[in-house]
Amino acid sequence: MTDQPSTQGIDPATTAAAGLEMMTLTRWLSPAFPLGSFAYSQGLEVEISAGRVANAAQVQDWLEQVVRFGGLRTDAILLIAARQGTEGVADLARALAPSAERWQETFQQGSAFARTLNGMGQGDISPAALPVAVGVASARLAHLSDAVVAAHYLQAALSSLVSACVRFVPLGQTEGQRILEALAPVAHSVAQEAAVAGLEDIGSAAIGADLAAAEHETMEVRIFRS
Repeated sequence: MTDQPSTQGIDPATTAAAGLEMMTLTRWLSPAFPLGSFAYSQGLEVEISAGRVANAAQVQDWLEQVVRFGGLRTDAILLIAARQGTEGVADLARALAPSAERWQETFQQGSAFARTLNGMGQGDISPAALPVAVGVASARLAHLSDAVVAAHYLQAALSSLVSACVRFVPLGQTEGQRILEALAPVAHSVAQEAAVAGLEDIGSAAIGADLAAAEHETMEVRIFRS
């Protein structure tokens, strides 16, 4: 007879609440939520146009660096700080934006996120950078850990960027899913680190991504807004 996992000590009400909160979080971070994230590439359009990111391996490497050492790692730390009610996070997020377009991208999406939730009667969230707005809103998802919320945020961000690469490199849909599968442990690890980090631990070494985002502002012909 196969041993079954013990359910002793598990509160069904708590489990149900956590499940509902997870459904809420995944709905907020899904492509169906009206953020307009499909219109942004975080500077990747520059690299793809120049032929520096031209295949699945290069896409995966680029995105891994951004998660481990760049803007997405910063986003995870900002999100958790906002979720914990740390003061001054919204202003810090603006100060950390490496270019005008990257600020417009995160602020416009964060404002859309706040506007939608406010319109649904689910809070009174101020317009802010996207990770800050999500962090503030997710404070009420008390049954989910900081690391879980951050990991799902990172996965959603990666999914949006991979989708842009599928369309523009171009990549096959299966290749795109392989990249996301390979990056899942990276996103999980960074989220775990962010959960115990403080604002003083923010730092970026993905200089190429920041330069690409700044260069995108001068492109005469472009598909994406950043």
